[in-house]
Amino acid sequence: MLVKVVLIIDKRKEQSIKYKKILENSDITVFIASDFVRALEIMNRFEPDLLLISDSMDFDIKKAIEQIRILTYNTRPAIVALSKSNHIQDKIDILDSGADDFLSEPINNDEFKARITAHIRRNFENNLSEKMMLFDSKISYKMIKRTVNSTAQWAIMLIDIDNFEYYKNIYGELAADKLLQTYSAIIKSVIEKKDYIGQLSNEDFIVITDNEKAEKIANYLVYAFDTVISKFYNKNDIERGFIFMHGDDEAEDKVNLVSTSIGVITNQYKKYTDVKQVISSLISTHKLAKQYNQGSNYIVERPKISADKAIKNNEPNNNILIAEPDEALSILLEATARLQGYNVRVLNEFEEIFDAVQSYNPSIIILDAGNSETLKGLEVCRKLKFGTENLKSNIIFTTTVHDKELVLNAGADLYLPKPYELSVMFSWIRKFNENFYN
Repeated sequence: MLVKVVLIIDKRKEQSIKYKKILENSDITVFIASDFVRALEIMNRFEPDLLLISDSMDFDIKKAIEQIRILTYNTRPAIVALSKSNHIQDKIDILDSGADDFLSEPINNDEFKARITAHIRRNFENNLSEKMMLFDSKISYKMIKRTVNSTAQWAIMLIDIDNFEYYKNIYGELAADKLLQTYSAIIKSVIEKKDYIGQLSNEDFIVITDNEKAEKIANYLVYAFDTVISKFYNKNDIERGFIFMHGDDEAEDKVNLVSTSIGVITNQYKKYTDVKQVISSLISTHKLAKQYNQGSNYIVERPKISADKAIKNNEPNNNILIAEPDEALSILLEATARLQGYNVRVLNEFEEIFDAVQSYNPSIIILDAGNSETLKGLEVCRKLKFGTENLKSNIIFTTTVHDKELVLNAGADLYLPKPYELSVMFSWIRKFNENFYN
């Protein structure tokens, strides 16, 4: 299931087919584009891990690489330039434009394959989570997108540990890390090489497998988790069946022992057309599994039961409004926010935000600056803060234009330059949300 994708941008038919034959195998899928428009279509749909771009094309390769870097800043594929030139200055110019490597043709087939596979390997290794050594949310999103665009029968599983934060507070971070690592090892032991395991956030897992195995895997994980969990508690807590929380606000409150909740969706009965639809159904199905307060459980999405809107959020106001033009980042923000219990509404156009603020009443607005030339988001921010009566929403303003004074003068409550870590974003969301309620 973990298929790497390479895109060859080369108008030379025979040469590009040759490179494809050298690289393509069970783990690597290769696409060929003979023009830049087709290349952009493939990049948008499959988010390749590596781009091979030849200077045989009818455009300036340096400008093309610069443009690709801008368009793919969130997914960050490796870019390798192919050229008949062997001049040092040509190599320097192309590397300065954003390429990761420069290969002079002709090149030995074995060396070519070794260099390309090394770049792909390094690209994936750079996206491993530190604690779990699993692929992070960027790779997981990419794998989900490729799965949705495939013709295979698939299942996607969202797996987490209930009451994990309580456990970490009582037993400490080292014990909590050991629990996560143990569960990760259990999941790895039951999936096959062609399956995918990664993370959407620091404390949950994503598994992509075929739909025939998914329920058997979920059933085994529930059994295995409940079997080993006693090893992570002291004897008194196991015998009691719950733990006490000590603190100013939770003195002597009891908390159930950790358990696992698993939500499973498949394309066996329901056709999915985009990643956002998959993430929404996956989170909703996972929430159903979490409604069982005693012990571990899993829920598989069934053909006659829709998980959409099955769970009603009773929070007084956990509304977040997202105006982020980058589709990949927008979906990651939405998915992570929903996993953390927030209500989310995503906008496609800046003009929609004023009506949305009135009808949706968000506690937080995540607002992107927009195009670097027009900075439409700054104008929207000013109108919201200085032209909207009784606006209580906090505005987190994200931008690739790193001008703190400009952004804060527009009325933003937080200036957050891109690229940023999701953990940083959501630490600010939690802080603003607490102040909003108080």
